Amino acid sequence: MKIEWGRWKSAFGRPRTPAEQSAVAVPIPARLGLALGGGFARGLAHIGVLSVLEENDIPVHCIAGVSAGAIVAAAYASGTTPKEIATAGGAMRFTDVARWTIGRMGIAGSDRMDRFLRKLLKCHSFEQLRIPLGVAATDLVTGEAVIFRDRGDVVLPIRASCSYPGLFQPVRCGDHLLVDGAIAMEVPALLARMLGATHVISLHLPMQGAAAMPTNMFHVINRCFQILHSRTEITWRQHSDLVIEPDVRGMEWDAFDSAAQLIKAGEDAARQVLPRIQGWLGRPIHQAEWFGRPGYVPNSPRPRAPR
Repeated sequence: MKIEWGRWKSAFGRPRTPAEQSAVAVPIPARLGLALGGGFARGLAHIGVLSVLEENDIPVHCIAGVSAGAIVAAAYASGTTPKEIATAGGAMRFTDVARWTIGRMGIAGSDRMDRFLRKLLKCHSFEQLRIPLGVAATDLVTGEAVIFRDRGDVVLPIRASCSYPGLFQPVRCGDHLLVDGAIAMEVPALLARMLGATHVISLHLPMQGAAAMPTNMFHVINRCFQILHSRTEITWRQHSDLVIEPDVRGMEWDAFDSAAQLIKAGEDAARQVLPRIQGWLGRPIHQAEWFGRPGYVPNSPRPRAPR
């Protein structure tokens, strides 16, 4: 289902109803939501952040992901431990999730990813997950985000969210032709808020710093993503309470052989902000503190996966 942007925006700035006015004084516990961005192999840095949170007994109440972040998010939501995700990620190679082929819409198919995901995840439907999960893909025709959550198979949405244009062939889902979720939603901070998070921690994996002259098709596509994201990042940042950016700028998109270094980068970045996260959990908050925050909508609708 597509996000109804107009409907969401109309909720901001309106007068509070009597029920909402009486509710804002009620203390509620903080609910932490993680929003994991893409980055292909560099998505292994997400594992380091999850490891630090677990080591310090920081609960994750919901998690959302796009592209590589969708794989890590779904695995964690299914009950796969950060250590198990790290083992699978460190051993993974491109051909474990892709099959080179000749096609009009991409040069690799993602059907092999199905087998990889069903082995990595402890369960394979949204209903069975231990914590709420949201996965976003991009409708190639409309350009809008398509949200998957709550029910149905989780593997196909992940494949769709990982379908990097030009490399992977788009994934069909009902009437939708889907590609990389990071196109419509670089970091799914708003989606984490939709899942019920009072505090959203966004994990952003910066691309290489200095732009070099592209020398092949993948460099061209990658550079286009960099330009696109640099102009739209304010959108997801305004829905984030905290942004964690592991230092992965020197890593290539397929640097699976640097898994240990990538995971450590995530751990280092998480430890730097740990006191702030712990501070959120040390006290209940009032709804007045987050009523009207970007992304918060009273009695919000619950989008369903497209049929």
